Amino acid sequence: MATTSSKLLQLAIPLVKSHGFTREALSQSVLYLPKPHTEPLPDTAISALFGKGDDARRTLLNAWLEDARRRMREEAGSSEPRPPCIRHVLRSRLTMNEPVLDHLPEAFALLATSSSVLPVDPSPIMMHAAYVADDACWIADPSAKELSWYTRRASLSTVYLTAELHQLTSPKTAESFLDYLLDNRDTVEEVIQEVALYEKVGKP
Repeated sequence: MATTSSKLLQLAIPLVKSHGFTREALSQSVLYLPKPHTEPLPDTAISALFGKGDDARRTLLNAWLEDARRRMREEAGSSEPRPPCIRHVLRSRLTMNEPVLDHLPEAFALLATSSSVLPVDPSPIMMHAAYVADDACWIADPSAKELSWYTRRASLSTVYLTAELHQLTSPKTAESFLDYLLDNRDTVEEVIQEVALYEKVGKP
């Protein structure tokens, strides 16, 4: 069943552009199998394969986010012999949002309401940005191992998330806003370093 659900998720990802992050996109995915079904996937099968209610939509959203990171890595790999810079990698990732931009505000709201304890939990969205930053750091400098790498990762996570949220309301200025944030990233890193130092000093 895991293999079946994975295949259907991959087939549903291109349908997000027209159907959004919906159970309908998952339902239509079976029509694009090598041997396509004659009917969309029934709702009971969607629940069994991907989760009940909005959980199925979150499964599709997480699959789309993972696929976007995969494409980001593949695109960066084609730029050999030298790795692309951070700016190029993050610009590339923002560009991947454009075909589904109309659906992302609702999708991120869905992600933030996934907690069974908190009415709104931003941690899944922050984790998404951290994954993007992590991949971007490894792409741009795969040999980096120093402690400052972690500070850089944290600052890039903040930069990327801020640029992505800006993109939801002002798509045309997203790239220039990302550039502005990257050009002023040192301030963010200083704050992160000070917080880390404070936490270290405060420990017994």
